[in-house]
Formats: sequence, C-alpha cells, structure tokens
Amino acid sequence: MHPWLHILGLTLLPGLAMPLGALLALHEHIHPRWLETELRHTVLAFGAGALLAAVALVLVPEGMRGLPTCLVAVSFAGGGLLFMLVDRFLAAHRAAASQAIDMLLDYVPETLALGAAVALGSPGGLLLALLMALQNLPEGFNAYREMRRGTRFGNRFIIGLFTLIALLGPLAGVCGYLWLAPYPQAVGVIMLFASGGILYSVFQDIAPQVPLQRHWSPPLGAVAGFLLGMVAQPLGA
Repeated sequence: MHPWLHILGLTLLPGLAMPLGALLALHEHIHPRWLETELRHTVLAFGAGALLAAVALVLVPEGMRGLPTCLVAVSFAGGGLLFMLVDRFLAAHRAAASQAIDMLLDYVPETLALGAAVALGSPGGLLLALLMALQNLPEGFNAYREMRRGTRFGNRFIIGLFTLIALLGPLAGVCGYLWLAPYPQAVGVIMLFASGGILYSVFQDIAPQVPLQRHWSPPLGAVAGFLLGMVAQPLGA
C-alpha cells in the first residue's frame, strides 16, 4: 500500500470515531434513565481503560526508547502540566467543552507521532490507531453530551465540529511523516508529552465520574477497554 494511503487510513480510523461517538449519543430517548446512569458511566470507564492501554502499551514504551531519563521526565511531566493549565483556564471561564478540547489535545500529537511511526517503519502504528479509535469513540460520546448540555449548539453543529477535528488527523499524520521521521527523539518526546496529558485527563476528568453505587458494569468497562488494548497489541506488532 502507498504510504500516503496508509497514513490516511490509520489517522482517519481514530478520527471518525469521534463523530461516531457523538452520533451514538444522539439516541437519548432510548431508556433515558439507564443511559444517564449505567451506560454513561460504563462508556466513561471503557474510554479510561482504552486511554490507559494506549499510554501503557504504546506511547510510553515507544516514547522512552532512546531518550535520556531527564528528557523522559520533562516530556511526560510537561504534558500533564499543560493539560492542567488548560483545565484551569476552562474552569475559570466555565467552558462547556473541556472534554472536546481534551480530545483535540490528545488526538493531534498522537496522529503526529503516528505519521512519524509509519515513516520509521514502527510496527506499533496499527496498534496505536486501534487504541486511539477505542478511546475516541467514548470521548466523542461524552464530549457531545457535555457540549449539548452546556451550550446552545445544535446536533449538526457539534457533529460537524467533531468531523472537522477528525480531519486534522490526516493533516497531522502527513506532517509527522514528512518532517518528524528524521528525528525519532522528537517523536518520543511527543508520545511522552501526550501520555502525561492523557494520564492527567483520566484521573482529573474521567475517573471521578465513573463510580456508581450498586452498579458493577462501569469498572468492568475499564477492564474491557484495557483488555482490548492488550488483545490488539499482537495485531500491531
């Protein structure tokens, strides 16, 4: 397959999972109480599991390869600090799009690294794309619900916005392929930076919303999300 088509497919797969998640969230008329409680919490937990799988199985191991310890620490901590600053800014301005912005901040550096990984011939490209799709589906679901409740934007506007965000993926992937491939250390820094930000998001925004009394599927959702990452790992090797 031509490298350009390969990058296009790998980056569009996780990108289109965002508007797909929003489309799934449109069906609020089906058992609304169940949707609001158990399903919503299970989707959140599944997304958290997939995010942790992406960090633990791909981003951190690939990112640390060949980097000195001090640069690993600075890159990882820098991602967490940036996400914290963005989070505080959104909280101060009462923005109702924090999850959508987190989704964008995850997606762009991941696709940059993905494009560079393809150029370097890394076997982890397909696995990273699959894990990104797994994380973007529930992120799109929850970001849609957050924006729908906190803003006056209509369904078409939100889904169109998520589709535009998805199209940034191929652009970032091509940039990574063209410009970052000669600099594998820069790719590692981006992966670790994204990992720090993802870990911050999981424990700041996602994990606190997961617990639900007398319901056991949400924690199983986290297990399922991480398990899918583990099962998919040999496919990307």
